Amino acid sequence: MCMKPIVLASASPRRVQLLKMAGIPFQQIVRQHDEPALNVPLERLPEALAAHKAQYYEDLAQQTIVLTADTIVILNHEKIGKPKDESEAIQLLEQLNGKMHRVITGVCLFYQQKRYVFSEETKVYFHKVPHHWIVHYVRNYSPFDKAGAYGIQEWWGAVAIQRIEGDFFNVMGLPIAKVVQWLNKIGYDFP
Repeated sequence: MCMKPIVLASASPRRVQLLKMAGIPFQQIVRQHDEPALNVPLERLPEALAAHKAQYYEDLAQQTIVLTADTIVILNHEKIGKPKDESEAIQLLEQLNGKMHRVITGVCLFYQQKRYVFSEETKVYFHKVPHHWIVHYVRNYSPFDKAGAYGIQEWWGAVAIQRIEGDFFNVMGLPIAKVVQWLNKIGYDFP
């Protein structure tokens, strides 16, 4: 397979950053799509959502690889979503405060009618931090477009994360090393 730009079907600035970091040529194309209620186990939901998003790019997948992804945060077997506002962001971070949660990103590489779907899971352990740290973070870093209401690469990650087990970049929204391995498996000429 020749080295054509990949289509990143995501508006995430973190996914853009990670593809650039890996030196993968891409173009970003974002199309509106619905997010259905899927009857799958919570741990499989990111893969199912990533595969679902791919259908909106079928015309592009004939000529190039389309990359779709979905990241969720799970605390005590419940999905923690993106906060709608400041109050909800503070509430979500209070729920995660001092606890371990899981971050799962599902990825779909769609090319010539074939979907290659995989996921990565990372465990994230938070220190117990004072309430005013949470308020400071939410007011100064606006984490409203992030599952779990935080970015590991921001101030919060530096001061509140005790440790992680797994892929750091997965918590940012894309397990980039695994993506590169899968691209290699399907014949993408990299680097």
